[in-house]
Amino acid sequence: MSFRLGLTGSIGMGKSTTARLFAEENCAVWDADAAVHRLYAEGGAAVTPIGTAFSDAVVDGAVSRDRLKKIIAGDAAALKRIEAIVHPLVAADRQEFLAAANADIVVFDIPLLFETGGDAQMDAVACVTVAPEIQRQRVMDRGTMSAAQFETILAKQMPDGQKRARSDYVIVTDTLEHARKQVQAVIRDIRDRLQDA
Repeated sequence: MSFRLGLTGSIGMGKSTTARLFAEENCAVWDADAAVHRLYAEGGAAVTPIGTAFSDAVVDGAVSRDRLKKIIAGDAAALKRIEAIVHPLVAADRQEFLAAANADIVVFDIPLLFETGGDAQMDAVACVTVAPEIQRQRVMDRGTMSAAQFETILAKQMPDGQKRARSDYVIVTDTLEHARKQVQAVIRDIRDRLQDA
């Protein structure tokens, strides 16, 4: 049985990079965002149920994220309906990945781990963090959203301090080398725990 490590952190904290560092250390990594992309793609498991609930959300056999955003913006109840369809499909995808994984540590990269209660299914949680000004700069440097959009996303996420307080491990991503050393320390600690179990 693999050790289940939840990896979480707010937008711009360096979670994707940290997930790659775990993969480089021979951990299996499941990515929640990638799972949603698979479910929304042509032939994905979410296409038919979302198309049934919101007929204009499906374009060329795939769920359009842009259309979903417009639907959610115009209908306060839409997000709950979409989540009710997608969350069980994401959970099934996660279980299939875990069942097929042959690594001793399986890392679950889930941005809203605490917000969705996913931490209850993990053996431990690692939270990535960085100073707020670096976080903001990283997001703005991507050039994919405005400052207002960034603030909106932040407002929906649990504050960084609360995430850190609830996590078993905290990984500061100020530099790649510093993050790598912390990832290696987390893995060593988990492998020591597995040997002692």
